[in-house]
Amino acid sequence: MARPTPIFETALARTQEELRAALALRYRVFVEELGAADHGAGLEQDRFDAHAKHLLLYDRARPEGDQVVGVYRLMDEAAARAAGQFYSEDEYDLGPLRDTGLSLLELGRSCVRPEYRDGQALFHLWRGLAAYVLDHGIEVLFGVASFHGTDNEGLAQPLSLLHHRHLAPAHLRVQSRRHEPMDRLPPDAIDRIAAMQQIPALIKAYLRLGGVVGEGAFVDHDFNTTDVCLIVETAALNDRQRALYAGGAA
Repeated sequence: MARPTPIFETALARTQEELRAALALRYRVFVEELGAADHGAGLEQDRFDAHAKHLLLYDRARPEGDQVVGVYRLMDEAAARAAGQFYSEDEYDLGPLRDTGLSLLELGRSCVRPEYRDGQALFHLWRGLAAYVLDHGIEVLFGVASFHGTDNEGLAQPLSLLHHRHLAPAHLRVQSRRHEPMDRLPPDAIDRIAAMQQIPALIKAYLRLGGVVGEGAFVDHDFNTTDVCLIVETAALNDRQRALYAGGAA
């Protein structure tokens, strides 16, 4: 039986029930699907969740109680102060971003249900994010985004492409704390088509917005991933990128 046409809506989690729905979806994706460490209770959670905001994507065409199909965790500077740090500071030295004096928003734990990975769900999540950024005057978006697996040799093509074509300028260039070189191949050895095929959709979305990457990757064995740090300056978006980001919204 065909799935009904989705009716998407985004909103911040307001209740414990809504937060649990987000954590349960994260468990399904990060633990059951991708093999992250299982801390039990059917919820994927950490100490940062109590301080962060959680942007939820609903499909209102689904039965009541099972409508959360996507999630994004948002941490601003106030949340980071309350938590003692940004989540990604365990992986990257964020000194260059802090030194800019710009308003920062860390994006993390983004995921959608498997049957919603045709691009539309991520598009609607980004629209909800765009509204939040506009309302709160956010100037820099950043966060770690992941390749599945920890075989860096197998990721030589996409990591090298990111390093050679999308490395952050010096004033934004955060450094991996446990450095894994990304420039594994020289520029003339990169097969751009093959490299792009290995890059996850979320990272491609950042790149389409003019996103850049920090120096070095970080292997996260708990999550069975190889992470890169993505950075987007919202003021640097051109009209085409801004329309893509905001979904054509005024």
